Amino acid sequence: MSNKPSATYAIVTGASSGIGYSFAEALAKRGYNLLIVSNVPAIHDAAEKIKHQTSNIEVIPLVMDLGQQSSARELYEYAHAHGIEVEVLINNAGVYHDRDILDDSEAFTSLIMNLHMYTPVMLCYLFGQDMRERRKGYILNVCSVTSKMAVQRLGTYGSTKAFLSHFTRALHIELRKYGVHVTDVSPGAVDTGLYSIRPIMTRLGKDLGIIISPKTLVRRALRALFRGRAKIIVPTIFWKVLSFLILLLPTSVLQLIRRLGWF
Repeated sequence: MSNKPSATYAIVTGASSGIGYSFAEALAKRGYNLLIVSNVPAIHDAAEKIKHQTSNIEVIPLVMDLGQQSSARELYEYAHAHGIEVEVLINNAGVYHDRDILDDSEAFTSLIMNLHMYTPVMLCYLFGQDMRERRKGYILNVCSVTSKMAVQRLGTYGSTKAFLSHFTRALHIELRKYGVHVTDVSPGAVDTGLYSIRPIMTRLGKDLGIIISPKTLVRRALRALFRGRAKIIVPTIFWKVLSFLILLLPTSVLQLIRRLGWF
């Protein structure tokens, strides 16, 4: 492991698979050393795979539960203790679900709030100060199109993502003059296996451009980040239209959908 303070790194949270792994892979190809974090041991396999694909890149896997309120400080101190200068921070770790709020356990409710709000905010706060001092840095927060969908079964997920989206916009404005770019990427459906969708419907969704691959999402997200954009919705047209239409629905219609058992 390099202890040189000049070594430039990207941190990617939730990087053992799916979107997070694709971010790590893409950043390695751009020449960044990596500190990749996950709460599962598979992060070591992800690190070895990226090392095999990319030469002259240092990849450090770290098993850490980012659902704890002490995690952001621990990750920050780990980076400093090992001389890791973080130029790119990708806050990707999270959990998806659609479930009635009161049917969740207290532990899960705490977990989703920590993963989607507390930990990414504190990572932005800690690493953002270093970036501001250097007058260079990139922060990308993975939000969601559901941040604009105040509907049943997405109450906790969508609300936590809404908080993260609003926070990201404010931070983008505050840090821009210091040469630090902050971007909100709000995906719709991504083909990561998180959704209980039949394979035939997944294929149809991909053919229609409603469901995209993690690599497609990452390619567009990083392009927006390095160009200094405040926000990008991926894929664009369908999810923009859907979120707008949902905003127009009266509560009575949502209640009818609920009674009919559609969602």
